[in-house]
Amino acid sequence: MPAPALQERSVPSQLREARRQLVSQGRLPTDLIQSDLARSWLRCWQAGLQPVGRMPGAPNASGAQLTRALERQRELIAHAHPVMEFLHEQTRGTDSMSILAGPDGMLLHTLGDPQFIGRAERVALRLGATWHEQFRGTNAIGTALAEEHAVVVHAAEHYLERNGFLTCAAVPILDPKGRILGALDVSGDHRGYHRHTLGLVRSAARMIEHRLFDTRHDTRQWSGLRLRLHHQPEGIGTVAEGLLAVTEDGMLVGANAAALELLGLTWKSLLVTPVHTVLAESMDQLMDWGQRSSATPHVVHTANGHAAWVRVEAGRLSHPARHGRVTDIRPVQDVPTAPSTDALAALDTGDAVFHAAISRARKLLGKPIAILLQGESGVGKEVFARAAHQSGPRRDQPFVAVNCAALPENLIEAELFGYQSGAFTGARREGAPGRIREAHGGTLFLDEIGDMPLSLQARLLRVLQERMVVPLGGGKPVAVDFCLVCATHRDLPAEMLAGRFREDLYYRLNGLTLRLPPLRERSDLQHLLQRELHTLVPERNVCIAPDLLQALQAYRWPGNLRQLINALRTACALLDADDDTISWEHLPDDLLQALRQPHAVAEDAAPDTGLAADLRTQSRQAIERSVAQCGGNLSEAARLLGISRNTLYRKLRSEP
Repeated sequence: MPAPALQERSVPSQLREARRQLVSQGRLPTDLIQSDLARSWLRCWQAGLQPVGRMPGAPNASGAQLTRALERQRELIAHAHPVMEFLHEQTRGTDSMSILAGPDGMLLHTLGDPQFIGRAERVALRLGATWHEQFRGTNAIGTALAEEHAVVVHAAEHYLERNGFLTCAAVPILDPKGRILGALDVSGDHRGYHRHTLGLVRSAARMIEHRLFDTRHDTRQWSGLRLRLHHQPEGIGTVAEGLLAVTEDGMLVGANAAALELLGLTWKSLLVTPVHTVLAESMDQLMDWGQRSSATPHVVHTANGHAAWVRVEAGRLSHPARHGRVTDIRPVQDVPTAPSTDALAALDTGDAVFHAAISRARKLLGKPIAILLQGESGVGKEVFARAAHQSGPRRDQPFVAVNCAALPENLIEAELFGYQSGAFTGARREGAPGRIREAHGGTLFLDEIGDMPLSLQARLLRVLQERMVVPLGGGKPVAVDFCLVCATHRDLPAEMLAGRFREDLYYRLNGLTLRLPPLRERSDLQHLLQRELHTLVPERNVCIAPDLLQALQAYRWPGNLRQLINALRTACALLDADDDTISWEHLPDDLLQALRQPHAVAEDAAPDTGLAADLRTQSRQAIERSVAQCGGNLSEAARLLGISRNTLYRKLRSEP
């Protein structure tokens, strides 16, 4: 990792002069301001931000948008929460707060001193606010995410003068493949600045990364080796240890920064580097240590001739790689599954249509046939795809999910196919392998495939035909092997006729189409309710009042399973400790109101051939009304509609 930015502070007079020259001349003198700060200030200037005066509108998530963001970042938040409580204990009473932000700079969780939080909220240091540089200027969270390393921004170093009362230290949080998941930050009054704060935040961020690594490569669920490395045996098991994940055939697929530094590697080395090229010890030897003495440290020798200590933890290994070499990576062969107890069986609660979909999907497990899942939003397409993956022969390999509608159009290509260093503005210096390569050996799930731009459909088709992927910026083609599952709520044949979806890609994806029924058409609602209640509160025998159960069975459920599960989660949370019956007063207000309206009852409507066109017309009208209501401000219109700005742009271009 690069050294932390802004170590040598500029004095206030230098910062004032640098800001004056930036405003008057549009440039920054190199002798007044350090390089990282200068890069950040220039990015803010080029984004149109003015250091002084009224700040333009910056994104603040609505309640629904924040809920969706928290759900997407559930794993990160779960692992960060106890670490942030520890961090808050260390900084309590210092006029400060601890903050967890997502990869886009949105604040996801905060803890702090009450007397400081009030001041912080006046500059939007609160949940749902976005602290990306382009909206909030130079700040520790936004700049750490942009520079991809630890950052301190103190007092007048903030680009916007209104934030000058703050001192902030932030560190990016990386997943085991080197992707930035977010940032951890401590912000406080600039008069309480302490140079040790950054070190404290850095240690806390490493603790979160450790927890993420151990979860992603849990030896109880993952077939491979987990290596813990350090120069001293006493360092193993501490936050300073290096972490490596190695597949059965000896490929490095996960790490932390400490391990990469110890071995002289970069994040780009993952997925392409066999372990025998970085350690002198063979894969057979490592496996033997993992199976026989996982608690005992051993000495290993790195490729650069240095000695280190390692503790090897073995997962559910099915067969060893011979001689520690990766000689051939073959597609996973079909192996027997246990239909009565696997993940697909757990989804079967009695509905005949859903049971038929499960039965047909099971026959394709382990076979090179793509599956296309169709159904309304919220019916559980990703849950179904994940269950199919966990029930098949690739269950111990990655399941990589990509939502084609949620990614900005200009980033989908880099996200899917990866990129070389310097492939585009803002690209990571070390490049990235891409989601397709990450799915090698496992399952690639492309959600909302109907929203993929036409230009990328051609590239995806080529990858599916050739089973080779070429990253952006060039480089050698890389062979990939994965099971493909796609999902959409769109009518793809109609999209083909409208010219929005390639016919050749459709027939490549459509090995087997499975329609997942909406909740209102399923006959197993009562069993679904029982299953979800047992999942939510397994320690209690919770039931639903008979009159409420009758109303729930007659309800249309426009949000399908997603709406049902959220409603049950809320109801269980509102139950008293001595009450095991969910009744009307435990329902969310919106569902309660909907159940009491006459049109809430499901209708057996006949198929309407004009429905798709009518819905598209209504969608267009809703967009036009929102844009007009917001005076042409597309960011405000997107927020009002509850969709991302990129999705709004795409709809404005594609809708007739």
